[in-house]
Amino acid sequence: MIRAGRAEDLQRVAEIQAVSPGAAQWELGGYHFAVAELDGVVAGFAAWRGVGDGEWELLNIAVDPAFRRRGLGRALVAALPAGRTFIEVRESNAAARALYVTCGFVERGVRRGYYKFPPENGIVMELQK
Repeated sequence: MIRAGRAEDLQRVAEIQAVSPGAAQWELGGYHFAVAELDGVVAGFAAWRGVGDGEWELLNIAVDPAFRRRGLGRALVAALPAGRTFIEVRESNAAARALYVTCGFVERGVRRGYYKFPPENGIVMELQK
């Protein structure tokens, strides 16, 4: 089940980020977020912010390793608001890029040196829905 995130979910979201080194380590205060629940447990989340009229930036999406490969990432992407959604993903993160493509994202460009620790290019991807 996908639902809107609540303040009481933030500790669990932080735990999921901590065991997901490929995910961004964002503080969620002030951002929109949704969580995926499985068997009564918050198993994943997606966080985004508005960047324009009908445009969004997906800041972070992660699923606890114990709950991966069950379609939760795709379900979280499907729950994003309508409009154009952009994300930057590490060039080396083939699994995430493949997930985004299966969800309908297309690559739009490269941001050279976007990531700092370690240094790496960011691939800009866009979803229109």
